[in-house]
Amino acid sequence: MTNHDDTQAAIADNEKRIEVHEAVCAERYQGILDRFKRGDKRMQRVEYVLYFLALIAIVGRDGAMRVIEVFFK
Repeated sequence: MTNHDDTQAAIADNEKRIEVHEAVCAERYQGILDRFKRGDKRMQRVEYVLYFLALIAIVGRDGAMRVIEVFFK
């Protein structure tokens, strides 16, 4: 019966290790999702800056400021 007991102990040990591994992976995955959300907000700001710079290139600085004033009124 020792072989059976050893097998059961090994199975229990492996199940515990898998549970710990899954918990660690879940925490890492949540961290990745949080970073994606922060990165998405940062990219949105970059997009706005690029739109503004394109507007300046097309209509000039004064024209871009007038468009911004009209847009945000």
